[in-house]
Amino acid sequence: MTDAQETAADSSLRTTGGAPPDDVEPAPIPLLEPRDGIPPVIADEASLAEVIAAFEAGSGPVAVDAERASGYRYGQRAYLVQLRREGAGSALIDPVACPDLSGLGEALSGVEWVLHAATQDLPCLREIGMVPSLLFDTELAGRLAGFPRVGLGAMVEGVLGFVLEKGHSAVDWSTRPLPEPWLRYAALDVELLVDLRDALEKELDRQGKLEWARQEFDAIASAPPPEPRKDPWRRTSGMHKVRRRRQMAVVRELWETRDRVAQRRDISPGKVLGDAAIVEAALSLPANVHALAALNGFGHRMGRRQLEQWQAAVDRAKELPDAELPQPGQPVTGPPPPRAWAEKDPVAAARLSAARAAVSALAETLNMPQENLITPDTVRRVCWEPPATADASAVAAALAGYGARPWQVEQVTPVLVVALAAKAKTQTQAQAQAQE
Repeated sequence: MTDAQETAADSSLRTTGGAPPDDVEPAPIPLLEPRDGIPPVIADEASLAEVIAAFEAGSGPVAVDAERASGYRYGQRAYLVQLRREGAGSALIDPVACPDLSGLGEALSGVEWVLHAATQDLPCLREIGMVPSLLFDTELAGRLAGFPRVGLGAMVEGVLGFVLEKGHSAVDWSTRPLPEPWLRYAALDVELLVDLRDALEKELDRQGKLEWARQEFDAIASAPPPEPRKDPWRRTSGMHKVRRRRQMAVVRELWETRDRVAQRRDISPGKVLGDAAIVEAALSLPANVHALAALNGFGHRMGRRQLEQWQAAVDRAKELPDAELPQPGQPVTGPPPPRAWAEKDPVAAARLSAARAAVSALAETLNMPQENLITPDTVRRVCWEPPATADASAVAAALAGYGARPWQVEQVTPVLVVALAAKAKTQTQAQAQAQE
């Protein structure tokens, strides 16, 4: 009997008030307690060794989740790791007390890991030595299967008929000790993850999409860590208001100063200084601390020493020689923004319009989001610089060259060939008419 079946059979986990009438669809069942109770938090090497042995001896896939302290702490490190596997039960591990979980990762090598929205958790798991070789992402599976809502709570309720309490998803998981309600929530997050995986696998198989999903999961598991973002200060919220290079230099200096302070204090950068305050200072170019204190985001409860720190950053930017000021915009490595296509290359703009319409129609037919069928960036690149001969083999090679998986190449190539051919014919006719 699976966890879900056992839970359904346990009346203590159901809502009170008795069963509904036979002609009424049963209400979702709230999960109030983990089946085996809340496991103790593993915070020493001896207990960790026992967990590793138990999970290595378990059977079937392993459900994995991680909790971060986004918005509270600097970076995206894991502050709690949750696991569940048949034969091993559930485990809650404190990666602050046990920062090296590579032994656990090795014990689960070759085992399929079940995560929800895997790309969110894999970076922080990688930092502590946990890297899956096999993966099943229940959120991505839901997208490919055409579910309209793919959050974990919505999926568990819609697929398995249980309600997960989600009230602690945004709490400060760096808190120690972790409150019991938070631990209960964390344990329940992996309680039915394998059951959800099994149900979604059947649905994907029914729709003929299981192999597509496997290719997607393999791509996620084998992807290298992302490269550090170039000029991350350019992503400051409100940056579109900053036009002049000197103002951009102020944003850069304030952002980098804030980042150093946040890292040193291990606190979210937004709690040190808000993006809106950075942009306000850049636009105003305050002459001194008094002028800075009058700006939104600086005056309220900010000490003299802090104000001097921010003003010093502003002054550094104001004193930079012109040659060291940042350029307006980042180097473009791909096609220009689509809004500029009509002016730069009307024929390419027409290709993109036709391709977008074709991909949209195909995604609707396949009952999945467009971005999961093929990334918009890939479509843009193929349309901006199409193959010299836009036949099936050339288009397929171009898609594969941009990282499209085999199933995506197979599905998208025919519609792109038609879209590119239609626009190429239109272009030829226009050129012929112009010559006449």
